[in-house]
Amino acid sequence: MKTQRNQTCYLAATGALLAGLLLPGCGQLKKAAAPPAPIPEVAVVTLRAERVTLTDELAGRVSAFLVAEVRPQVSGIIQKRLFEEGADVKAGDLLYQIDPAFYMAAHASAQAMLAKAEANRTSIRLRAERYQKLLAAKAVSQQDVDDVTAGLLQAEAEIEAAKAGVEAARINLAYTGVTAPISGRIGKSAITIGALATAHQAIPFTTIQQLDPVYVDVPQSSASLLHLKKNLANGNLKGGLANQAKVRLLLEDGTPYATAGTLQFSDVTIDPSTSSFILRMTFPNPEQTLLPGMYVRAVIEEGMNEQAIMAPQQGVTRDPKGNPLALVVDSDGKVQQRSLVLGRAIGNQWFVVSGLSAGDRVIVEGMQKVKPGSLVKAIPFAADRPTASGAAPAAPATATGK
Repeated sequence: MKTQRNQTCYLAATGALLAGLLLPGCGQLKKAAAPPAPIPEVAVVTLRAERVTLTDELAGRVSAFLVAEVRPQVSGIIQKRLFEEGADVKAGDLLYQIDPAFYMAAHASAQAMLAKAEANRTSIRLRAERYQKLLAAKAVSQQDVDDVTAGLLQAEAEIEAAKAGVEAARINLAYTGVTAPISGRIGKSAITIGALATAHQAIPFTTIQQLDPVYVDVPQSSASLLHLKKNLANGNLKGGLANQAKVRLLLEDGTPYATAGTLQFSDVTIDPSTSSFILRMTFPNPEQTLLPGMYVRAVIEEGMNEQAIMAPQQGVTRDPKGNPLALVVDSDGKVQQRSLVLGRAIGNQWFVVSGLSAGDRVIVEGMQKVKPGSLVKAIPFAADRPTASGAAPAAPATATGK
């Protein structure tokens, strides 16, 4: 019985030993049979050199091309108002009529004074002619002749003074009709019929603004003044006229304005309180879409880059110090990290100054699955895949700086 039990224990130990020897071999077989890890896929955008127009976007306000405040030149009671508020008027249109009675009487009095002076001159001239004849016969003295000659000259001067008085009275009479000094749109009237107008009063009757064309005034910091003048001098600001750049306009709601304008000038004085100067542009406004005080954004062409490299913003990351980086796939299918120098943002892309070149494949999707040096499988990004004609969609052609 004891011998049988020993045999049983021996067989159990032998089986356990054999099982221990066989288990590592099975694990190795299982490990050798496991498939290799798959190569990660990443979506890439292949960069290409593009022709890009560089622009600058500037905020500003619309102002009228001409502004005239209408004030009376003479005093009197307002008899009529001859325009509709908010209407368009032309230069010379009659706007107000001041009571002319007093000025008509003054004009008539001045004309009477002129007639009197002319009559007096006739009498003195005839006397002078007689004295000249009498002087030859020595019937009058030379002093008498000199006196009558001086009297004739004085009469001539009085006539000229009377003529000036008539002209002044005529001008004052004409000023009783208050006319529009310029063509444009007239505002509200600050005076009513029956009110007393005072010559050259501080408060204007109304204001007329010429709205076609209009100005757009853009305040800019003094630091950018030299930069703008340099661009004008070297031709980076390109326009149809000499030293004038074509300017596009965006309305307050972002709608592009239909007609291009021209860059006129930059102010020569820096405002000491704001350290800024004014950049003035002119825009046609036939439909009077642009109104004084309206907020707009002017887009000025700075120049053309024929070989610009544009990188998608989703393919650009930043290190802890804020430096821009990009991951690219090289010709061997390995990931490389590039340090970039970026310019301005252009829509959903960056204008790359350095760090990338045409033909580089920038990773835009799957960056979290790879690291520099790892092997990847690059596939075209959905927005960068060839179209039916075999060409990739074109990237934006205009770069706008803020």
